[in-house]
Amino acid sequence: MSRPAEKPALKPNDLEAFWMPFTANRSFKKRPRIVVRAKDMHYYTAEGRAVLDGAAGMWCCNAGHNRGPIVDAIRAEADTLDYVPPFQFSHPKAFSLASRIAALAPGDLDHVFFCNSGSEAADTALKIALAYHNVRGEGARTRLIGRERGYHGVGFGGISVGGISNVRKYFGGLLAGVDHLPHTYNRDEQAFTKGEPEWGAHLADELERIVALHDASTIAAVIVEPMAGSTGVLPPPKGYLQRLRAICDKYGILLILDEVITGFGRLGHAFAAERYGVVPDMITFAKGVTSGTVPMGGVVIRKGIYDAFMRGPEHVIEFFHGYTYSAHPLACAAGLATLDLYRDEKLFERAKKLEPKWADAAMRLKGLSGVLDIRTVGLTAAIDLASKPDAFGKRAYEAMERAFHEDDFMFRVVGETIALTPPLIVSESQIGEMFDKVAKAIKDGA
Repeated sequence: MSRPAEKPALKPNDLEAFWMPFTANRSFKKRPRIVVRAKDMHYYTAEGRAVLDGAAGMWCCNAGHNRGPIVDAIRAEADTLDYVPPFQFSHPKAFSLASRIAALAPGDLDHVFFCNSGSEAADTALKIALAYHNVRGEGARTRLIGRERGYHGVGFGGISVGGISNVRKYFGGLLAGVDHLPHTYNRDEQAFTKGEPEWGAHLADELERIVALHDASTIAAVIVEPMAGSTGVLPPPKGYLQRLRAICDKYGILLILDEVITGFGRLGHAFAAERYGVVPDMITFAKGVTSGTVPMGGVVIRKGIYDAFMRGPEHVIEFFHGYTYSAHPLACAAGLATLDLYRDEKLFERAKKLEPKWADAAMRLKGLSGVLDIRTVGLTAAIDLASKPDAFGKRAYEAMERAFHEDDFMFRVVGETIALTPPLIVSESQIGEMFDKVAKAIKDGA
């Protein structure tokens, strides 16, 4: 038998071994966009260039980068308690953080189930919804309703209720019994809107059609983002979420708000549910809960749902679900320090105060060649660009490349949409700087 050829030694700086997520790998590796450290509003390259962060990392570093109190809390916890099994055991910071998050949530959203990401949070919420109806004797409620252009992570549950075709199409039939509401965006009716558009609340009534088709007795939950973020910043029309809540109440359907992006200040409140005056049955969160420092996610659940599980013998597990790293000590320490920073620096209130200035700065790009629409809500903005012939997404992608390499600026792109979502510590002068840099990136690619 011949011996296998000896594997060549790996090069320490070879980029090939890492299959990057949601990335055009071949293009990236030809001209990498790599940073080596971060502080406050900036990333830094190995050459020492300061790159202004217009994306809060990836919607998550709401308190800015490498903030001292958070770093100190993580360091102290790592030196004290590395790990505790979350099944049948725990540690004090898990309970403290759960209480703090529940206190920020509206209404009787009083219980928190921890996980490690937005994807896990979405799948956890969907499982809670299915199990809740089951323990109440309504096990026929198995249908889940998402929304077109929705994003709920990359678990099979989240993909199934999500509505972005490229996230779905490669992975077979996914979960059975899933339906989708229409998305809420109409450029003819909503173009260049600051905040919530006037047109579109009636689209919530499509849930009535879905109920008539499937019967309410088969539907467990509806899950939507208050603002659809990953599909290009789609603010909810005025009154839309309130109508969705009323229809869910009418038919006994749970309403889940996916606040992985909108949670922790992005729209000027702890949760977008507060901004819109809606108390959902569950809220998913991640990203901003630790300002991106340590992976963490979770679900905030209404008291009545939690109580429905708390029956039977007390020594028996009530809900057969969880993760090895649920409520990890380092993540909890980071979360508590992050919430302290949000409170002490009034960052949620700051985002609300800056929103009008942010929107005005964004709208100054109206009229640039190739700009089709601009949308803003909270400290979030989207600029839709006209595509190049037969090259959808290339104009925005090239703008992102130019901004990083030539103008020391980082933003995200989704298709032909430039998305800006800065840390909540952004200054007024930096807001102007960001939109000046975006304008230059757009003009250079015209």
